[in-house]
Amino acid sequence: MSAVNLLLVVPLTAILALGFAGFLIRRILKHPEGTERMKEIAQAVKVGARAYIMRQYLIVALFFLFVFCLLLFMVLRGYLVTFIPFAFLSGGFFSALAGVIGMAVATSSSSRTANAARTSLNKGLEVAFSSGTVTGLVVVGLGLVHLSVWYYFLNWYYSLHPLPYGMDKINTITFTLLCSGMGASFIALFARVGGGIFTKAADVGADLVGKIEAGIPEDDPRNPAVIADNVGDNVGDVAGMGADLYESYIGSIVASAVLGVAAGLGIKGLILPMLIAAVGVVASIVGTFFVRVREETKQRVLLGALRRGIWISSLLVIIGSYFALRTILGVEYLGLYWAILFGLIAGLIIGNSTEFYTSSNFKPTRTVADAALTGPSTVIIAGLSVGMLSTAIPVVTVGITILASFFSSGGAGNFNIGLYGVGISAVGMLSTLGITLATDAYGPVADNAGGNAQMAGLAPEVRMRTDALDTLGNTTAATGKGFAIGSAALTALSLIAAYYWQITILGKKLDLSILNPRLLVGLFIGAMLPYLFSSMTMKAVGRAAGSIVVEVRRQLREIAGIMKGEAKPDYAHCVSIVTKTAQKEMILPSLTAILAPIIVGLLIGAEAVVGLLAGATACGFVLAIMMANAGGAWDNAKKFIEEGNYGGKGSSAHKGSVVGDTVGDPFKDTSGPSINILIKLMAMTSIVFASFILHYTLFK
Repeated sequence: MSAVNLLLVVPLTAILALGFAGFLIRRILKHPEGTERMKEIAQAVKVGARAYIMRQYLIVALFFLFVFCLLLFMVLRGYLVTFIPFAFLSGGFFSALAGVIGMAVATSSSSRTANAARTSLNKGLEVAFSSGTVTGLVVVGLGLVHLSVWYYFLNWYYSLHPLPYGMDKINTITFTLLCSGMGASFIALFARVGGGIFTKAADVGADLVGKIEAGIPEDDPRNPAVIADNVGDNVGDVAGMGADLYESYIGSIVASAVLGVAAGLGIKGLILPMLIAAVGVVASIVGTFFVRVREETKQRVLLGALRRGIWISSLLVIIGSYFALRTILGVEYLGLYWAILFGLIAGLIIGNSTEFYTSSNFKPTRTVADAALTGPSTVIIAGLSVGMLSTAIPVVTVGITILASFFSSGGAGNFNIGLYGVGISAVGMLSTLGITLATDAYGPVADNAGGNAQMAGLAPEVRMRTDALDTLGNTTAATGKGFAIGSAALTALSLIAAYYWQITILGKKLDLSILNPRLLVGLFIGAMLPYLFSSMTMKAVGRAAGSIVVEVRRQLREIAGIMKGEAKPDYAHCVSIVTKTAQKEMILPSLTAILAPIIVGLLIGAEAVVGLLAGATACGFVLAIMMANAGGAWDNAKKFIEEGNYGGKGSSAHKGSVVGDTVGDPFKDTSGPSINILIKLMAMTSIVFASFILHYTLFK
């Protein structure tokens, strides 16, 4: 079978993924929703999430339309090839669609998970994990469908029509696909930032007033912000995360494809990463069948079940990718197989490192819980310390992976092939995204199920089971962020190389000496940008949370009978407040990622853009890991205390841990995970606007 014919496997596996996701959706919907009260709560969350998403994408569509028109103008002026604006449009559409489908299934699964947990832990896990699996398979399925359709269309079109500007066909195709990745990144950043602000503002506001001031349990129906909190879990941790991982997935594929073509591999350089991704889809589906537990509430047992599915999927990728590579490129390029293997192993190492630093089964998180005995200040210090320490293993792992992938692929003799190996290692890391994302996306469903059980007044053992699933979800969510951030570092390196080649093709010779003042200034600006971006998103969460705190206090003070359960809080008003605030606050941070490389390029030059991308990648990678893991440690330290340790719920240690958790919320669910999109979107924007920057820069 020829390489081109082998590409047919990609859309077929994409259809398999979407078909299996459809099967799981039908199976989930067959589970009963529970009591009328459980249905009412789930419906309120569903309506709030749908209203937020519709409003968010209406606002984003305006910015998206502006960029589309700008790209169309650049096509008419001859700076870009014909289909780039439409690829940008489709990339954004599919990124949004992946998140929305995942959110729709999640909001329909929470009450069903709570009801299933009334029977057994395993039943609850089955429903929640099935919902997470739908999100994972929809992301990879839509991603491969999107790339396949564009490839086949462009290949057909340019077989009948002349190529632009003397470019060859495969270069034109890969550049167009890269721009679809830019569209996906654009939408993903807005979704992550907006959803992250919503979910953490509601969470922080509900915790500060409810747990600390009013002394009521988490998800207590007397808390006016409780529905907003549950809505936030879905719009931020499911819809935002789905769009985020979709962007990471296709970004790694198209970045490595660009490098493969630049390395002289032609169409085979494009097909290989897509085929590895297809192997990963099948492996992920098989792995989901091994996620089972007995009736046991220990986190180690649950974690073992999820880990078993990931390990089996990884093993299948190791086997399948060997035959895929040998079939496409032949034995002379088997060095690239090691790059795939290194990427896969790096992902597992980062995942296990994240688990060690964020799970309450291990010393780092228990140290944070122990610090709660002496107050909130020591909790903050301990959490920051754990987050900073947790960066060492991922950074060293990614560094070794880059070197190992580069040299094992033949980089010593062929620099371009070595860089292609680095890009392929990112594809290997994300190849099992179907199941990795499933272990991440099931967490918000379990969290909402716990809220549903609490508000509906179900038996204590139901909440105990959902809490066991939720606690594990915090660890697996942190692991998922580690995968995304680690792959972002590898993908960003590939994109920087792609930017260099694009500038070279356009006839500009770059001076990339570290002594070049333009590059050095760009490096400083790039290193600063993740901090500036994080500052804006953290402030946004703080302002939005402050509005919720004021509103919750007002309702508890003015609505008589809330604390006695005799009056119903105004849940909708809290949802409305945080929706409006999140929509307004997401705009400036998101636009920063798009405008920064263009402004730097126009004012300082193309070398400064290389420095900016390098500085943002190195600094952003470390900062994102620190924030995600510190937040996970704070969250699980709080839950460890809530299990009855150090005085349990209501103790002074518990109140101190809640303060740490509220600081960690925007760390791990708003700023941290958004940084990986930031660095890739800046790189893709730089590539797309390279011709424009060279033409209008102040420094020729």
